[in-house]
Amino acid sequence: MTLHALAEACGLSSSMLSLVERGLASPSIGSLVVVGEALGTTMSDFLSANDEQSDRIVTRAADAIIVETAHHVVRRMLKEDRYRGISIAINEYAPKTGSNEDPLQHEGYEYGLVLDGQLTVQVDGVSHILNEGDLISYSSRRSHRIWNHGDRVARTVWFNTTRE
Repeated sequence: MTLHALAEACGLSSSMLSLVERGLASPSIGSLVVVGEALGTTMSDFLSANDEQSDRIVTRAADAIIVETAHHVVRRMLKEDRYRGISIAINEYAPKTGSNEDPLQHEGYEYGLVLDGQLTVQVDGVSHILNEGDLISYSSRRSHRIWNHGDRVARTVWFNTTRE
């Protein structure tokens, strides 16, 4: 697939994809999702190092894959188990940042637990304000976006499944 064809398939510009490809720009989580869908894979496949991780009984903090998105969300991938269709990550949302500007939809199901701070999760246009200890779950096919409107870092543990 050419860069131009990929850009058309996922609704992103060729120039933006080229910058990401060359390591000169960081994609948003939403961009990773749509590129993954256009390529017939998942966002997590871009972030996981290898299949050995799914066989590990213990994942050490030093072994976690850490990615900072274009919107300054730090995603620490703790477990990526393709066989069972689940990924587990700790996400840190700096104040006034979020997963993506526009709501997105993709395959799967999500569970999110707020560890610290406050987070707004918008699902189908309805905003849900989550505080420490609150849990949200929803089909990833529903339009959603995640944002920290607060003045301090929000930390979450997020479970994404490829199945509903």
